[in-house]
Amino acid sequence: MTVLDLPAVGSSDVATDVPHPAAVADVERLRRPLTGYCYRMLGSAFDAEDAVQETFLRAWQRAPQLRDPRAEQAWVYRIATHVCLDMLRAAKRRALPVELSAPATRPQHPGQPEPETSWVWPVPDELVAGAANDPAEIAAQHESIRLAFIAALQLLPPRQRAALILRDVLSWSAAEVSELLDMTVVAVNSALQRGRETLAAAAPTEAASTPVGEHAALLDHYVAAFERFDLDALTSLLHLDATLCMPPYSQWLRGRDEIHAWYAGPGRGCRGSRLCRLTANGSPALGQYRPGGQPWALHVLEVADGRITAINSFLDTRRLFPLFGLPIEAHT
Repeated sequence: MTVLDLPAVGSSDVATDVPHPAAVADVERLRRPLTGYCYRMLGSAFDAEDAVQETFLRAWQRAPQLRDPRAEQAWVYRIATHVCLDMLRAAKRRALPVELSAPATRPQHPGQPEPETSWVWPVPDELVAGAANDPAEIAAQHESIRLAFIAALQLLPPRQRAALILRDVLSWSAAEVSELLDMTVVAVNSALQRGRETLAAAAPTEAASTPVGEHAALLDHYVAAFERFDLDALTSLLHLDATLCMPPYSQWLRGRDEIHAWYAGPGRGCRGSRLCRLTANGSPALGQYRPGGQPWALHVLEVADGRITAINSFLDTRRLFPLFGLPIEAHT
């Protein structure tokens, strides 16, 4: 049985009866890789979870009819692709602030917030990364969920995006991708070539990212400097052209001096903060609580060549802290 032998995807696929527990278990095992696929497609962990839930509602009804595990996986991914394409049909492109405007110079406030749908949002590694023991495989997984890569994917048209993720990230064959997307192999290969060219132009190439397991000493210094609010020590850990952005605000900064000036001025309320260590998007991350236990930001750090190249400070702690298992209520 192939993907094309299966019933067409549509609203009639939503189950009206409670699915058999075995069928639920068979589909449930795909939750993490499917969430990773939907996250790469949509750029939001919250949208990805919604897409996976909708996919499961449609898939559970058909699962008992499938005997070939590969056909089952292809069918579920086909449903997920249709769900994501539907969600993207009227959506604007998600991005990071650094893609949308020039850096600000010595701003005194972060500006006006933009809608949540404007931004690529972080995701916990454990929500999307599969179990792996091989260091090369772990590194490849982390690269495929880095914020910069997720943002670059959003530049691609949705079907081209799906083809590239399935082929280059999930290692499906061109024939399998063509079957799932109802495209010819020639069309798939053409879409892949265009998508790879777009990503090559958008992705940073000046420095190689560092495996997350090698960040420990740098992160120790960063946390200690931030909690002491020693801005000289903090900015000494940054690349000369490091960036700081603060979604949902579109304003962003570039360079050690600008970041130092921001924290010394408008950002001085961060003095006395405490940081909780996490991982997000294959990178080190930190949950920030301001004095008095006020949840303030989730920082995702990009690291290359032993220096921090980007501080992505996401300020929607009401939604992000629970996603990352951090308490949202104030504590001391």
